[in-house]
Amino acid sequence: MSDNDALNDEISAINSIYDEGTFSSLDDHGTLYSLRLPSFSSITLRLEFPVDYPDAPPSVLGTQTVGQDVQKGAGNQMVDVVRDVLAQVYRPGEACIFDLLEEVREALEKLETEKQGPFHNLDDHEDQAAAVENEAAKSAQPKELDLGPEPPWTIAPPITEKKSIFIARVAPVSSPAQAKSYLAHFLTTDKKAARATHNMTAWRIHGHNETSYQDCDDDGETAAGGRMLHLMQLMDVWDVMVVVTRWYGGVQLGPDRFRIINTTAREALVLGGFVKDGKDSTEAKKKGKK
Repeated sequence: MSDNDALNDEISAINSIYDEGTFSSLDDHGTLYSLRLPSFSSITLRLEFPVDYPDAPPSVLGTQTVGQDVQKGAGNQMVDVVRDVLAQVYRPGEACIFDLLEEVREALEKLETEKQGPFHNLDDHEDQAAAVENEAAKSAQPKELDLGPEPPWTIAPPITEKKSIFIARVAPVSSPAQAKSYLAHFLTTDKKAARATHNMTAWRIHGHNETSYQDCDDDGETAAGGRMLHLMQLMDVWDVMVVVTRWYGGVQLGPDRFRIINTTAREALVLGGFVKDGKDSTEAKKKGKK
């Protein structure tokens, strides 16, 4: 185990999001690690991490293991793909392995679509999964044409708590149909968010003829949507939708998760300019008295 707390936390998070053993140490010095690619499990890579990671990037040394079902040369080509993706996703001071694995998945999907490289000899399980994803992609293509332009999201900085990651985004909406279309656009075009544990939503809209619409969706996080909607009511915000995305990190947060969800939702509403003067501070005081 490394003395690097940030790296140790990332290892635990990766192994809880994917299978145990996806990311593991290879030596007693805490510098060499194996990384099995969830999108191509026949290949495991060998990585070296500097002592000051994540301030300095890891290095992809090569393959650690290559399955017998993999064509000759596929290991070297995979290493090249991962190195290219790592160069794109790494940011000094930020953990990068989750982004690396997800972006490698997308890069491999693109290669498969373009029929480039020897990445088509998957094991039976991967073959079936790839076939299902390909069929889903084909069936989604006509729908993507109807999604319309990118919604005008304002995105709050992510909050990480005990390996769970929370990101909130807001957008102005004028009808429930528009709110639903924005959510559909988001989940269709953002693959990382679509694979998240929860995408909780709430909206408040002033309609025609003095009608109003308020709705929410927990997406499996019981009562979270209702709490977000209550926050919006306290802040007196209208004609806006909020989406809070959570990637579960393997450690239960208990009631704290609601505090974090509302904190990041409020931050997005403030950043988006939807909060009237004094409303945010008033809500915060009320919250503090509870």
